[in-house]
Order: sequence, then structure tokens, then C-alpha cells
Amino acid sequence: MLRALEIRDILIIDRLDLAFQPGLNVLTGETGAGKSILLDALGFVLGWRGRAELVRSGAGQGEVIAVFDLPPGHPAREVLEEAGLDAEEDELVLRRVNTKEGRKTAWVNDRRASGEVLRRLSDTLVELHGQHDDRGLLNPKGHRTILDDYAETQEERAAVRTAWSARSAAARALAEAEAAVEAARAEEDFLRFAVKELDDLSPEPGEEEALDIQRRRMQAAARIREDIARAHAALTDGAEQAVGDASRWLEGAADGAEGALDTALAALDRTMVELGEAVSGVEACLDGLSFDAGELEAAEERLFAIRAMARKHQVESDELPRLRAELSARLEALDAGEAGLGGLRATVREADAAFDAAAATLSAARAAAAGRLDKAVSAELAPLKMERAVFRTAIEPAEPGPEGRDAVSFTVATNPGAPAGAINKIASGGELSRFLLALKVCLAERDRGVTMIFDEIDRGVGGATADAVGRRLAQLAEGGQVLVVTHSPQVAALGAHHWRVEKSVADEVTTSTVVSLDHAAREGEIARMLAGDTVTEEARAAARALLAG
Repeated sequence: MLRALEIRDILIIDRLDLAFQPGLNVLTGETGAGKSILLDALGFVLGWRGRAELVRSGAGQGEVIAVFDLPPGHPAREVLEEAGLDAEEDELVLRRVNTKEGRKTAWVNDRRASGEVLRRLSDTLVELHGQHDDRGLLNPKGHRTILDDYAETQEERAAVRTAWSARSAAARALAEAEAAVEAARAEEDFLRFAVKELDDLSPEPGEEEALDIQRRRMQAAARIREDIARAHAALTDGAEQAVGDASRWLEGAADGAEGALDTALAALDRTMVELGEAVSGVEACLDGLSFDAGELEAAEERLFAIRAMARKHQVESDELPRLRAELSARLEALDAGEAGLGGLRATVREADAAFDAAAATLSAARAAAAGRLDKAVSAELAPLKMERAVFRTAIEPAEPGPEGRDAVSFTVATNPGAPAGAINKIASGGELSRFLLALKVCLAERDRGVTMIFDEIDRGVGGATADAVGRRLAQLAEGGQVLVVTHSPQVAALGAHHWRVEKSVADEVTTSTVVSLDHAAREGEIARMLAGDTVTEEARAAARALLAG
């Protein structure tokens, strides 16, 4: 409920403090007195679109504060929590400032907030209805939600949303799998050829390095083996023969030398032993350097093949075994993916069936509720002098989605036999107001806690019809709060609280203010509404009758 509205320097209001009450609050005043400014100010603090220039002439900034009751469980608390704002208080204070340069700043319970947060809060706090209302009942985008609220389809809608989510997830999984299989199929020939090439080559980790070392060793061996072979020939063919001959010759002369050759013979014996060791070492080296020329050629061919394969796939040689495993896995995934598509398609079919069943249940609940709503609205139209008009809730097939497969719109026909059409296209101003009021009365039980504002919804009606409008507004206000801007004395007389908007001019400055009326002042105001500028005694008597009514 809106408890207070404080306005500072907005348009022609310099300072205004209003304390609203539960029940039916009526605001009256002469045309041009500034009644619409109150709605502009309230819309501004709620973040609605409105006039671009709001700041009063000569002021540096304009400010509006709105105070709402915030009982436990109020949907505004959820909005506050999502926005990270305090939701523990029993009241909600909205404050918004507009500078003359056009900068707007908002606070919620003394915390800075965005205009988007204000608008989300406003959806839980206030409903504005009038002949040019595009936020409420005249907005076709909201008709399905209105019908669902009337039908109390929370469980059915939850089931549909769950089924739609499962259906969407299954469809995404199938689409992703099909795309993966299609991509794999497009490169299947390449994969099979590449895997076969790698299988034929069968490279091992570290093989390139080992082959390179082996190749370099064999190339080096080819270069040094010739010199070692010459050394071996020199040792075996020349050195051994010379030392052996010398030793034999000295041994023949040793007897006559009387020991003079013993040292030389001992040295030659040692030389023969070490020469034999040298020959053995050289022969062992020659044996180690012995290889088939074809072996070097084979090592080089495999080394070059491995390097060429690595360049082809743009990887390091040691990564070829991993690449082979990866390509093989993709081939296996292709085969497995083909098989898995069948299971995913079955899951999609099951999800479709579950969604169809949930959507059908929701559609049936909507159709039943539409019939009840149409009858209820028709019953309300008769007292509003529109007993020949027809209201119908049209339900048409729509693209399936998380809210089912129904498009809902409110249609009307104002005269028997006349074609039905959208409520905001067919009805005239006065008729539209009464359609809206009848519909709102039928939905009232589901709108408790929301302040309803009706902006001249009684325009174009009078007499008994205006009285019927007023009584339904009073009915709507029972247990809640309704604010009505009205020119109808019948409606004003039914208000529980009455304010008059007045405009004055002083020193060529126009100022608008709002005055709370007691019973005597109400009588005078309603008499003015009945009679115009000249209030007669007959008008006062009629005003007393209306107030007593």
C-alpha cells in the first residue's frame, strides 16, 4: 500500500506531502489543476517513462519520495534481495532526484539503485489503469499472465517449464551430437588415410632421436675406419714382423754377448706383448665400426620418413604416436556417434511427448478458466450499462515455449453481431474504461497488496453508469487500496478519502497543491462537480444525497 508521497519542485508543485489511506482514495479538481502531475511524479519515482522535463522552473532539481508498506511475503522483497538491497524493513522508501540538466539518481531504502530496479519494484507495488494504459490490461503481452493468475495455474506452468527445459536440453544434445558426427563424417576419408599412414609407419616415442644418433655414428665410422685399418695393417704386417725378426736375431747373438743383450731382449719381449695388445684393441675397434652400407641407408630412410610425417601433421616427431591415438579415437567416436544418435533421438521423442502432455494440461486449464472469466466479466458489464457487449478470452495456438503453446488475448464486441477485436482497438474511451473495470473486478482477488490507480477511467460515463463504476471501484478497494483521478461526482462521493487538486497563480508563478477534504468540504467539491463554477443549493442537495447514498 502507498502510504506517503512527497513531491519537491516537480513541474508546478513546489512542495507537497500526501498521506494516503487504505480503501478508495479519490482526487478531484478542475481541468488543468494538476491532477496528472501527481501521476507523473509517482511514475517518476517508480522509474516509469514520463515527461522529459520535470524540474520546476527556477529550481535546481526536483525530488519525489514514495513510501510503501512492505508486509512479510510481499513480492517486492524478492526483487530487493535479487538486487542486493535491504529487504528486512516493514516499509519501502523510494527516492528519486532529477536535476535540471536531466541527470536522474534513485535510492531504495537509502541505497543507490538503478531505474531498472525501480521499474521491477513498481510491477509489484502499483498498477495504473486508464484509457491510455500500456502497462496493464491493455497490453496484449500480459494477457496470458493475467489469465494464468486468474486460473491459478502455478503447478501446471511449473510442469510445462520443467518439461520445456528437458525438451530443450535433449534437443541441444541431439543437435550437438549430429553436428559432431557430421563434422567427423566430412573428414572421415582423411582420418582413415591418416591413421593407416601412421599405422604403417608405426613411430615410437624417442625413435627420431635414436635414429639420428645411430645415423651420425655410422657416418662418423665410415670416415675413421680406413685410417684404423691402415694402422692395423702397419701393426700386423710391419711392426710385428720387424720386432719378431730383431728378437730372433738378438737371441742368436746372445750367447756370445755374455749378457750384454739381456736388457734389450727383455724390452723386445715386452714390446711384443704390448704390440699384441695394441693389435687386439685396434681389431676390436674395427669390429665395432663394421656395418652394412644398407643399414645406414635404412636408418636414414626411416629417420626422414618420421620427420616428413611430423611436418605433414605439423607436430613434433615424438607426438606422432599421440596423434595416431587421437585420430583413431575420432574415428571410433564417429562410429559410436552414429550409434548414439538413435538413443538421443529417442530421448527427444520422450521429452516432446512429456512437454506435449504438460502443455495440453495447461491449455485445458486455461480454456476452462477463460470460460469462467468471460462469464464473470459479462456479469460485471450489465450493471455498467454494457449488457449487450461481449467479452471473450481468445486462446490461439502459438509457437511452443516455456509457457506452453497458447497465445491469449482479450477481445470485445460492443454490439450484438459486431465483429470482435482486440480490447484496445474496438472499444471507445468510455466503453474501454468499463471493460477494464469489469475485468479488474474479476481479477481483484488475485491482486491483494497492489495499489491500483485509475486515471479518469470514468471519462465519458455519467448518471447510473458512473455510480456503478464508483461502486465497483469501492469494491476493488475493500481490503486494499485504490487511487482514482476522477471528474465524476458519483465516483467521488463513494470515496473513503478525498483530495482536491488546486491551482493558484501568484506573482505570475503557477503553483499546484493538494488539499485533504473533510465532510463539509467534500460536499462543496461534489456540488462544484455537479454544477460547475456556480454552485447552487440544488447542487449542494444533490451532493449531500450522493454522499449519503
